[in-house]
Amino acid sequence: MPSAPTPSVPATPWPSPLDSDSLLASARELQRAGDGAPKAHLLRDRHLGLVCELDDGEEAKLFRRAATALGARVTHIRPSVSQLDTAGEEALKHTARILGRLYDGIECQGLDPSLVIRLARDAGVPVFDGLASSRNATAPLTRLLDGADSAETKRLLILQAVLLFALLNRAPTGGFVLQKGTP
Repeated sequence: MPSAPTPSVPATPWPSPLDSDSLLASARELQRAGDGAPKAHLLRDRHLGLVCELDDGEEAKLFRRAATALGARVTHIRPSVSQLDTAGEEALKHTARILGRLYDGIECQGLDPSLVIRLARDAGVPVFDGLASSRNATAPLTRLLDGADSAETKRLLILQAVLLFALLNRAPTGGFVLQKGTP
């Protein structure tokens, strides 16, 4: 059986201006809904993998809070980074495929960006590279949210908007890597 073509990782920065507008609109809608509105049904039955060494780091906690507030389940996956880095291409493809079968999306924290891209190529689900990081391309969007919410709450809203966007709306399968860096 021939293998499916390997999707390429987007060459243009993400989010695009149109995507940024969509993310901000979604974050504003979540902001208007406030803490009292039930949002836990939005990602119910979604399973996310959190690939990082420490589950109690600030970025891991922020990602987990954003996802679980929307109803997703988050599983911590402690990588053996040295094994992933030195794994042959076939072993890495196999790992990516398994992760893609187990999870609807994968957040990678502290992994080499080239490794995250290689995982995304074969996972078949959205893969994020440090989504909760202050260096992620979506982080500057928090400054565009109005209101008296704290910077951390605004960041949480942007994370939730990204998760909704990627998991429910239009995320391509495979090759989707939301990387660190500025837009």
